[in-house]
Amino acid sequence: MQEQLIYNFFDDDEFLRISNKIKEMEKKTAGEIRVSIKEKKSFFQRNKTLKLLAEEEFFRLGMNKTSDKTGILIFLLIKERQFYILADKGIDDKVEPATWNSIKDKMQDMFSKGEFSKGILFGIEEVGKILSSYFPLKADDKDELSNRIIIN
Repeated sequence: MQEQLIYNFFDDDEFLRISNKIKEMEKKTAGEIRVSIKEKKSFFQRNKTLKLLAEEEFFRLGMNKTSDKTGILIFLLIKERQFYILADKGIDDKVEPATWNSIKDKMQDMFSKGEFSKGILFGIEEVGKILSSYFPLKADDKDELSNRIIIN
């Protein structure tokens, strides 16, 4: 059931393109980008806010453990048709929150047209550009987190 709903929005080729876009953007920054797609809130999560769910996922994925606190999560809740961009402290200390709202608004426009993959690819690209300007790639940089999309 879970994958059936997700495959109404994405196919395997789009998942591959999204993962490849993360890899491409991370070649330009010391930041770490992740995309997590959740079908719906569980029974126990029904009263939790989208932000709280994104924060829980951020910690569950160990994104809070990056060396410079430069992880950023694009978290989608498919059934509720909501998403959240959550940045770690190192990023929040340098980037205005309104920056993410601007990206989110443009992604929302694409999503409303049914362009889900295009919206995520745009979000990753924009997040990557911002991260590369504040956190350029270091000589000793290593990819700290997987570029695979998390589906749960």
